[in-house]
This record gives sequence, C-alpha cells and structure tokens, in this order.
Amino acid sequence: MKCALVTGGSRGIGKAICVRLSASGYHVIVNYHSNITEAENTLELIRSNGGSGELLQFDVANGVEVEKAIDSWKANNKESIIEVLVNNAGIRQDALMMWMEDSTWNNVLNTNLNSFFYVTKQLIKEMMVNKFGRVINIVSLSGIKGMPGQVNYSAAKAGVIGATKALAQEVGKKNVTINAIAPGFIKTDMTADMNEKELKNLIPMNRFGEAEEVADLVAFLASKKASYITGEVISINGGLYT
Repeated sequence: MKCALVTGGSRGIGKAICVRLSASGYHVIVNYHSNITEAENTLELIRSNGGSGELLQFDVANGVEVEKAIDSWKANNKESIIEVLVNNAGIRQDALMMWMEDSTWNNVLNTNLNSFFYVTKQLIKEMMVNKFGRVINIVSLSGIKGMPGQVNYSAAKAGVIGATKALAQEVGKKNVTINAIAPGFIKTDMTADMNEKELKNLIPMNRFGEAEEVADLVAFLASKKASYITGEVISINGGLYT
C-alpha cells in the first residue's frame, strides 16, 4: 500500500491536504498532537469520500516521540510504503523580539523547524532505497519576506526553506524530490485572528486563499507529473509578494 504522511493533518491546510491526497489514491496517515476530535473528523471526511486512512499521534517537536511512533508504524505495516511526506505541522506565537520570551522562541523553532528534521530523517532512507519519494514542506510567506512580530516564525520557516534546497541536492539522484510551498494569507484557524477585510486590500487577488488551493498544489508536487521539480519554493499568495 502506498501511503502519505501528513503532519498536523487534523485541521486547516493539513486537513485539506489529507483529503486531496486521499483522492489521489494514497492511504493517508493523519498525524495529530492532541486534538483527536478534529483528527477523527478528518479521517471521517477521507472515508466518506471513498478514501482510506488512519490516525497517528505524536508531537512533531519531540524527536524521541517521532522516532518511536514512526518505527512502531513501520513494524506494524511492513508491506506498506510511505512515499509522500508533507511536513505541515506548525504554530505561531507572535511577539516583538524585544519582548519575546525564550520559551516562545523555542516552541516555534521546535515545532516548525526541528520537526522537519525529526520526521524527514525517519523516512528519507526508505525513499532513497525505493528510488521514489516526495517530501513537501509547508513553509510561509514569512520565511521568504520576513514579517514583523514573527521573528521566531520567520526564522523557522526560512530554516526549512534552506533545508529544502540542501536536501534536494542530496537525494535527487535517487528520484526523491524535496520542495516547499509558501502560502500567504489562507483561511484557516491560524489566520482567524487576522483582519481579513483590511488585509485583503493588500492582495492583488483581493481575497484570502483557500486551504484546498494549497492542497491541489501539494497533490501536483506529490505526483509523477512533478518529477523534474525539486529544491523549489512555490509561493501561493495571490500576488501579495513576488
């Protein structure tokens, strides 16, 4: 069975990605940290659309927990292959740097940057052995442009962008692609506290994006049609920043 693992798959962009990859024929492993209700809702949506999936709980910011959970899944699914990984899990804890607590910096770096290393490391070797794999990292406009009040978030996402470009060069000969998608303002729980009416005036498309639009791009990068695209950061922001 060909599988796709989506971290932070219970809500928002992650949820849309899970549903879209399921429609592409993947058995979707929905990772979540604590909100089992939302995770179960995602799984039910996958199944109601005729797809298959399962839940896998672990904290992406905890390397030991990541290794234990993925090793256990592999041991119980020896005939299955995780050939698509979407590193989507992330958090925001915004503050001006002069008032930022150490914990606020560390929480965001651990969840948004270190998680890329913890999760990808567990799967990249098998992808290389199988000579096929897709790693798609959900980054942010903040990691390209930088955003005031988001020094921690911008640093983390910029770090993933650099790692994307480096890893793509390490594994390209094995037919494994590593790409990143940088959304702008997308309608999700993470942007619910933002003033959409005011901010959309800054966007040439004059609207926030939909999670499903990001998911469609993920599905393309996961497909064989994108086999010659690697090390790229593709923005999806309505023209806000080019």
